[in-house]
Amino acid sequence: MKPAALPRDRWIPWAFVGGMLLVVAVNLVLVFFALTTFTGVTTGHAYDRGRTYNDVIEAAARQAALGWRADVTLRGGSVVVTVVDAAGGAVPGRLEGHLLRPLEGTVQPLDFAATATGTFRAATGPRAPGQWDAVLRFTGPEGRTLDLRQRMILP
Repeated sequence: MKPAALPRDRWIPWAFVGGMLLVVAVNLVLVFFALTTFTGVTTGHAYDRGRTYNDVIEAAARQAALGWRADVTLRGGSVVVTVVDAAGGAVPGRLEGHLLRPLEGTVQPLDFAATATGTFRAATGPRAPGQWDAVLRFTGPEGRTLDLRQRMILP
């Protein structure tokens, strides 16, 4: 003969059910945040870019051989870029690029105007404060290019 369940023991199965429901609820919250927040991917086609990394190394060597240096700064709501050669002389050319917010992928185009030989200025316009990358390409004499990427903290 089986002893009758005591009234105080009837909650035990419900404790297991409640524990499982809690685990399911927590997992659903984690899945929601995993699908709706930053993916962690900042470079598209990373595998393909990795396979062509020798091209990246060659481009970096080509740019280093030019001997050009660029100073990218934020002054009074504008991005100011100065490009000089190895001797410190200004390099004539044109500059184009944009601001990129790495976390969100927001892109804000920049319209650069030469203020002097080798010096360029572009207004940043309305933008969210925080971390931005200036992604720029300077084209100098004879079509030689200098790719620039400078991280900035905008107020």
